[in-house]
Amino acid sequence: MMKKNKSLRTLVYHGSIWLLGLLMIYPILWTIASSLKAENEIFRNAASLIPSEWNWENYARGWEGFGNLSFTTFFLNSTFVTTMVVIGTIFSSTLVAFGFARVNFRFRTPLFVCMIVTLMLPQQVTLIPQYILFHNLGWVNTYLPLIVPAFIGGIPFFIFLMIQFIRGIPRELDEAAYMDGASTFAIFWRIILPLTTPAIATVAIFSFYWTWDDFMTPLVYLNDTKLYTVALGLQMFSDPSSVSAWGPMFAMSVASIVPQLLVFLFFQKYLVEGITAGSVKG
Repeated sequence: MMKKNKSLRTLVYHGSIWLLGLLMIYPILWTIASSLKAENEIFRNAASLIPSEWNWENYARGWEGFGNLSFTTFFLNSTFVTTMVVIGTIFSSTLVAFGFARVNFRFRTPLFVCMIVTLMLPQQVTLIPQYILFHNLGWVNTYLPLIVPAFIGGIPFFIFLMIQFIRGIPRELDEAAYMDGASTFAIFWRIILPLTTPAIATVAIFSFYWTWDDFMTPLVYLNDTKLYTVALGLQMFSDPSSVSAWGPMFAMSVASIVPQLLVFLFFQKYLVEGITAGSVKG
């Protein structure tokens, strides 16, 4: 009886996991299936995941883009912006986190509190002041409002994550380096930075995801179609006042997921390691 009960619990457990997993992945499967359907079949036979006829033309039409702009332009724009934001986020987050975690300076506690407060502010609160600032600087319709903030402050969440990770590194390493004549920057560069590789990988992956998926920031600051990112390029397929190109839009949505999927497949080990190590050491 005990074996039967254990087998039944195992069956129910794994069955529930499979069901929940299917529910979570169903929207992605539906998008992939819809990208291969004809326009008149997408919503007429929405429940089916198997197209009656495989329509690969949606990918060709979607990649052609609009006018003289192919979807390659949007992909290159997103790649450039995302790469620069990831580099800037890693640069600023590690430096700021090292300062809060290891360096004693005036007003450290009030500044840390201010950083935590900004962590709680929704983006909508700071959107208008930021737009006024960047407009006065003449940065609207350029990539500068998207990239520069990552270099001069980063995202408070990433700074807090790095602080918690650095605090878990023994201070004896710093003291030993000081005794050997190392400067503060040398300690950061030669000791702290190599030991925070898992946390840096976590910051890079999340920064990549959030920047690649970002729709609001490019929508506010970019007016020229040539500067559009993938998120804005997908929005151009939808026209509420006319006919929306659903097939090409779903096809390009699938194509836009591929970079994120590849990043997750190749770097998931570092992602899990960084999150778990940061939580344990914090």
